[in-house]
Amino acid sequence: MSPDDAAPPGTVHLLDDEAAVRDALAFLLGSRGMTVRAFASGPELLAAVDATPRPLTGVFLLDIRMEPMSGLAVHEALMARRLRNPVLFLSAHGDIPMAVEALKKGAFDFLEKPYSDNALADRIEQAVRIDAAMHRHDARAAERDARLASLTEREHEVMQRVAAGKLNKVIADELHVSVRTVEVHRARVYAKLGVRSAAEVATVLAG
Repeated sequence: MSPDDAAPPGTVHLLDDEAAVRDALAFLLGSRGMTVRAFASGPELLAAVDATPRPLTGVFLLDIRMEPMSGLAVHEALMARRLRNPVLFLSAHGDIPMAVEALKKGAFDFLEKPYSDNALADRIEQAVRIDAAMHRHDARAAERDARLASLTEREHEVMQRVAAGKLNKVIADELHVSVRTVEVHRARVYAKLGVRSAAEVATVLAG
């Protein structure tokens, strides 16, 4: 099993207005090694989200029917905050049309009550894996952007030609500089991007 396939501990942001349900789910998910942040109302959860530094990790498990703010309204508020964390809904049988509508708006899944403890925990672990993968991707993309931004204009010109597989002499002719100058810029590009070959440069540019 690769590191990406392993289920990380993860955090579950749980929203349910029934204390007994929150306690039972916290115990269940805690037994799987997950950290549970439990909230009794939508405004309480959103206040905690707003106070949490970004990037916010973990998944959201929301009950659909609540007052004064439904799980659907909380989901919309999370989307308005541009959070892409997986969102799962706990729904009663009569809530299925609403849950399906939530899926159309990007929710990860809905789990119908009464639910199987193991099935629910397994599905949440899948969502946690997806969240972890998204954050790893975002971190790699941010590092890539920072490395590219560190290049000078001339280094960027050399990098584009190196990625295209052009030889130093060809690059020198195109940029009207010496081969030695191209060699120096190429070495700096490799160092700044953390690569060792033209193929790796092309991979970085491909994202």
